[in-house]
Amino acid sequence: MGIDASRRRVLGWGGGLLAGLAVPAAATNGTAPAAVAAADSSALYARALVLDANVLASIGALLDDDAQALHLRQIRDSGISAIKTTLGGAAGSFEETVADIARAQQLVESLPEMFLKVAHHGDLARAKREGRVALIFSFEAATMLEDRLERIDLFRGLGVRVMQLSYNHASPFGGGCLDAAPSGLSPLGREAVARMNDCGVALDLSHSSALATRQGIEASRTPPLITHAGCSAVFEHPRNKRDTELRAMADKGGVVGIYMLPFLTEDSRQPLLADYIAHLEHALRVCGEDHVGIGSDALFFPVDAQDIRDMDRQMRERRLAGTGAPGENRTPYLPDANSPRRLAQVADALLRRGHPPRVVDKVLGANFARAFGDIWGNG
Repeated sequence: MGIDASRRRVLGWGGGLLAGLAVPAAATNGTAPAAVAAADSSALYARALVLDANVLASIGALLDDDAQALHLRQIRDSGISAIKTTLGGAAGSFEETVADIARAQQLVESLPEMFLKVAHHGDLARAKREGRVALIFSFEAATMLEDRLERIDLFRGLGVRVMQLSYNHASPFGGGCLDAAPSGLSPLGREAVARMNDCGVALDLSHSSALATRQGIEASRTPPLITHAGCSAVFEHPRNKRDTELRAMADKGGVVGIYMLPFLTEDSRQPLLADYIAHLEHALRVCGEDHVGIGSDALFFPVDAQDIRDMDRQMRERRLAGTGAPGENRTPYLPDANSPRRLAQVADALLRRGHPPRVVDKVLGANFARAFGDIWGNG
């Protein structure tokens, strides 16, 4: 969704456990769900490099957070090893985006015992080893690039390692998923993909149109990513991806991160963890176990009534501005998994449904870590 985090305080959610999910025989792999002990789930989660490929946008807002100590503790206790943080928001100008990057950099320098800015692929494993949280600087929009290809190199030099070509609507580079008349990559967009490939920036097609997604996958010489989306086959929505797109991405070595946004279900109800698992398992069936991860794009910390009102206001503003998507009428969280440790709940759910530990480890972060290595190399 790309909701900006620089508000009264950084928003998040807390609470809940998963219960009562039916286990299809095809998912058990010969292991009875009841035999998977909670201790096994906790141990796997503790060992895993847990990577959320879209969460805590504008992470530098933590510097001005009026509950900073609490929120830093919740981030640490979450067990997350790495996050991709969106900088520049959904429509940031060049100047606004540079300021957002500067704040994120200041956060890292102010709290070096807590955060590590990802400059090299090895920083992901280093953060896990040292008990820190690796921050992957990223863009969801292309407004800060305008139509200037050289800015890809400039922002790469400032540490931005993941970029998109558009945010919901067309940019000079290509079509967006909410366009009334969808378009594909422009000639400039093809040049941008080549430029990203050359300088070690990951191409993210989460908000691209179906045609731009397909063409972006075809054009990229490195694994293309869809860091946060759902599956159209489970629920049809403009922000969800079709099986053909998911298969093509996987065939090029990419990874899709499943989000926890309202777009998982019809807009008459709030999605639950079971709905999330349905999208995750569908992606595993379509893409294979090496090409699925997590990009929650949901609120992270426990919130109060004022935070919920703030979120409702932001969604109204986004709809009026034309940046919001259909179904963006519910707070982006799963009520029964609204804890900073919600990814541990996902791990537990997958194990209880019979998925092998190796698959759960890959989904939690190993797949994205592998893909980033393929894209970035040692640079």
